[in-house]
Amino acid sequence: MAPVLDLSIDELFREFDKLRVLIIGDVMLDSYVWGRVDRISPEAPVPVVNVVRRERRLGGAGNVLLNVQALGAEAIICSVIGTDAPGDLLVQELGDRNLNCDGLIRSDDRITTIKERIIAGSQQVVRVDTETDKYITADERTKLIEKAKELIPTCHVVIFEDYDKGVLSQEAIADITAFANAQNVPTVVDPKKRNFLSYKNVTLFKPNLKELREGLKLDFDVDNAAEFRAAVDTLKRELALNGALITLSERGVFIDYNGESLKLPAHLRQIADVSGAGDTVISIAACCVALRQPPAVVAGLSNLGGGLVCESVGVVPINKALLRQEAMETGLLK
Repeated sequence: MAPVLDLSIDELFREFDKLRVLIIGDVMLDSYVWGRVDRISPEAPVPVVNVVRRERRLGGAGNVLLNVQALGAEAIICSVIGTDAPGDLLVQELGDRNLNCDGLIRSDDRITTIKERIIAGSQQVVRVDTETDKYITADERTKLIEKAKELIPTCHVVIFEDYDKGVLSQEAIADITAFANAQNVPTVVDPKKRNFLSYKNVTLFKPNLKELREGLKLDFDVDNAAEFRAAVDTLKRELALNGALITLSERGVFIDYNGESLKLPAHLRQIADVSGAGDTVISIAACCVALRQPPAVVAGLSNLGGGLVCESVGVVPINKALLRQEAMETGLLK
């Protein structure tokens, strides 16, 4: 195990700028249509939305890309999307944000996930999802694994960003993880339910409380220290993990990593929107793991960042300057 790097806050944040981070998983497109409602349709008892504005954003693993980029690191996507029009728009969004698409694979046999939200005033009227959750084909999986293996030796950390849409499978996870471990490149995981128990031998595994319960099929009292500790021990044993970072919502975070464990409380904030907080947490945690930071820094900085983005409405990437300021103010790093 590589020794922990003793870095000041300024050194750590400068080192973020030198990282290359490979994000493997389900990337998608979020579409927003804002309008106003003045009448009910004569065709059916539904509102007629007169469109005022349209916007597209990166969704799924795309928000992790944006968070990693906001920290100063180079974010590289490795995924499979369609050759359809939404796929073209997704590639355009990635390009417009100067994100590295070297690992992006396009397939004639797959549709690109797009989630369209129709909003009238401040009220979401309806959401229309065009997607598939079928696993990618064997040929696509082979191409994904080959792309990952081509890129991993040039990267400092791998993030598995799993949204259960089918890009990641047990076979791909096992093959890529084994290769990354052989290259001494750490692997950090943001899991979902379907592949939860497939992430064996990874460096850091980051479920939230709901995912931990559902993934292990365990019912435990999170406020009972012994019960919670037993659940974490079961998780680490089942997956042969080096570390686990559990996000506990208003209770803060818990980390068990590199032989140390600690629980950090959430910081008092004016919460506006919790959407995307998990993406910020995994991005910060992965960059800290890449820089061989101790558990207190991995969990502490991730906890700060996840809380910070909750103060903004909508899904937004972390503000690096604000994160540094809070880290200084809280004494997390000097």
